[in-house]
Amino acid sequence: MAARRTAVKALDWAAFAERVPANQRAMFNALKTRSDALSARLAALPEKPPAIDWAHYKTAVAKAGMVDEFQKKFSALKVPEPVDTQTAKIDAQEQEAAKNTVEYVKASKARIAEYEQQLQKLRNMIPFEQMTFEDLHEAFPESRLDREKYPFWPHKPIADL
Repeated sequence: MAARRTAVKALDWAAFAERVPANQRAMFNALKTRSDALSARLAALPEKPPAIDWAHYKTAVAKAGMVDEFQKKFSALKVPEPVDTQTAKIDAQEQEAAKNTVEYVKASKARIAEYEQQLQKLRNMIPFEQMTFEDLHEAFPESRLDREKYPFWPHKPIADL
């Protein structure tokens, strides 16, 4: 019993409660109450069930051999426990998620560095009120109109507008 008790993961009820919407708070409270009641009942059980006093039953039961037969069958009885097939899958998913998280953080830091460079470029730029068209085209080359290739207004291909 103790091995099974330690195998059960403890829930962080405070973190769980933060994610529960207000309209489902009553259901959450009912779940927590039921879980606490079951945990208390489980904790009240002894680690091992009490041993059967076979000698007492041998003296109390009149039919000879009946208690011996029950004792033999009881000792041969093996209650199958369900096999845990999901923990390995969950652990694999958790490792995959951790790997994806590390990759995402790494990519995010690279994007942040790129955005910091762009932000620094914009901070060091001449204010728009003081810019000439030459300064604007130097700061933003994509805004330059190609009058040689497209001599008529809007000096860009229609598909780019």
